[in-house]
Amino acid sequence: MAEFPAGDEGLLTKKRAALVQRSFLASIGVSLKLLHYLRIDQGIDISQNKVAKKQNANLVEALIGAVYLDGGLTPCRELVRRLLWSQRNEAWKLTNYKGRLIEYCHANALDNPIFHTINVTGPDHDKVYEIHVQIGERVFPGAIESNKKAAEQTAASNALSILSGYD
Repeated sequence: MAEFPAGDEGLLTKKRAALVQRSFLASIGVSLKLLHYLRIDQGIDISQNKVAKKQNANLVEALIGAVYLDGGLTPCRELVRRLLWSQRNEAWKLTNYKGRLIEYCHANALDNPIFHTINVTGPDHDKVYEIHVQIGERVFPGAIESNKKAAEQTAASNALSILSGYD
């Protein structure tokens, strides 16, 4: 990437991944109010944050794909520049705490973190996950979130805060 001429493959991969992360794409979809244009089965409740987030991200991907299929690479590239690249700094602020925790453990000769699902409650359409992180014998404070990935991210963030606070 021209933005990081000295960037190694790992850095560039992280930057690219942030641009296609569901939460970032969903925020773009929200800013464009794409859900207003969605015709969806009555059985799908887009008033639920989890569902709305997923649908917003899917709509952004679909929009980019439609522009590519309709107009080709040039208008698609322009759309990506205007929608995603112009907001890249916001995307790059979103942190993959789970990945950072793994890197921290490797850099500090610690065991790999293990993510334990302690509890899952709620109906299928609205589950709540409780996740704890264990590194070696040490168990860190858990996290409770509305999806497993978010709970893992929060639990990893908690562990990182504690580890970096003591080192």
